[in-house]
Amino acid sequence: MPDALLSCENLTSVRGGRVLWQDLSFALAPGDALLVTGTNGSGKSSLLRVLAGLLPPSGGMVKRTERYAYLGHDNALKAGRMLGAELAFWGVGDTPDFGLAGLRDVPVSVLSAGQKRRAALWRTCGTGADLWLLDEPEAGLDAANRTALLDVIDAHRMRGGVVVVVSHADIALPNARGLAL
Repeated sequence: MPDALLSCENLTSVRGGRVLWQDLSFALAPGDALLVTGTNGSGKSSLLRVLAGLLPPSGGMVKRTERYAYLGHDNALKAGRMLGAELAFWGVGDTPDFGLAGLRDVPVSVLSAGQKRRAALWRTCGTGADLWLLDEPEAGLDAANRTALLDVIDAHRMRGGVVVVVSHADIALPNARGLAL
């Protein structure tokens, strides 16, 4: 698919001598979403790390846009920084702020677990990247913020963005392709 923002051909991953998945091939064009599901240890997070270039594939190849953002299990926020300084470091704009705009002058270290996850989502979704790779993005979010996350994902896709979401939960991503590992 020539206009794909992310494509994989015959992707294989072996970790600790165990084949997690093999011969995965897919392409995601502007507006597409892929929901990756599976049991613990099935290789969902490993797939996302391979797609982000953080792990090498054992076989096959990945092509992706240069403008991508990755959110893993770790929120990747510097605890000693004020939230506003942390977001500025990453070049994050004002939206989506996930209800945290009033906490810019608060140290990241004193944020609750849910606030840290929302800050990490703000960082990831506010960078202007075309491709979002999100690992369990709803973890630690209350119902209102899960809804806000889905709204932000929907708006991103409407603008031509692509999202890959790894989740244990049933996430409502309209017209998303599914990949069960």
